[in-house]
Amino acid sequence: MISRLLCFLLLPTICFSQTLTGIILDASTSKPLETVAVYFDNTTIGTTTDDEGKFSISYSDAIQSPLVISYLGYEKVIIEDYRAKNDITIKLKPTDVSLDEVFIDFDDGLTRKQKLRLFRKEFLGSSKYGKSCKILNEKDIVLRYDKKRKTLYANADVPIIIKNKVLQYEISFDMIDFEAIYRYVNLKQQDFALDRVAYAGTSYYKNLEKADKKRTKRAREKVYEGSVQHFMRSLFHKSLKKEGYEIYNKGFKVDEYKYFKIEKKDSCGLKEVSLKQNVSILYDRKEQSDINVYVDSFFLDTYGNYSAIKGVYFNGAMGSQRMGDTLPLDYGLNTKKETQN
Repeated sequence: MISRLLCFLLLPTICFSQTLTGIILDASTSKPLETVAVYFDNTTIGTTTDDEGKFSISYSDAIQSPLVISYLGYEKVIIEDYRAKNDITIKLKPTDVSLDEVFIDFDDGLTRKQKLRLFRKEFLGSSKYGKSCKILNEKDIVLRYDKKRKTLYANADVPIIIKNKVLQYEISFDMIDFEAIYRYVNLKQQDFALDRVAYAGTSYYKNLEKADKKRTKRAREKVYEGSVQHFMRSLFHKSLKKEGYEIYNKGFKVDEYKYFKIEKKDSCGLKEVSLKQNVSILYDRKEQSDINVYVDSFFLDTYGNYSAIKGVYFNGAMGSQRMGDTLPLDYGLNTKKETQN
């Protein structure tokens, strides 16, 4: 199983390095901003600005993520077309930083402690990896439960900082949206049966001190195998069978590409994926998942990143994976020289 994984991961490692430099200023005063976070979304590649507001960040062709500029008290900037630039100037606009006070004191039938417990479970996960995670700034998370819709919502004005002890990452997750929808709720008995959960945001992964230990590497390999990221990468490269996946419809094994239609979208390497019918996925002949697609199609890149997050849902093994089970998009790629912590 590991040899199959390594064979797959070695394919995109020969890449040309490029360097992007820039300066970040306050839009109102034109003064430089220091310690602004600059990173490629959902990767370990990031840096901060110096006392002159300047930064330099290197990347390779293996990095397809948007560049994120994030600073507390200012509007976040996301740059897609950075490859066409060598040097950039970004002027950040101040934001009205105010947590939704209505959410804080809203009587929704649950205490904050109860909502936090639900949030941790559905955001971090219940696996040993999710349970090893600790959110370092829970006080910054605003939670609201809608009794009528049986839905838990969360938001935060600052990035959520997560320490994953087993996978040895510190993750900065700048949440855009979170909702956990329950099909059955009994508030009196605190019984919640989840229907589906979706969350979105930008993230930056930082390797912790023990990240190079063999135990950590084995844990990361184990998390990757059979993950949504692994499945999506395999789907993009049309290597599902080679990577250990089997596709079933109504209990019968089927030709995967008679159900998944995959078309190249543009010169950037994106592919458009549509699903003829919802199917079941069996990984390594033991881990079963279901994929449910509620959109006509979704877009996918070579590293497993897909759009239409709220239109693509997984149940079963992959559906139980949460933030605590995730790896950065540059996992397995030859980005050691480019990583800046």
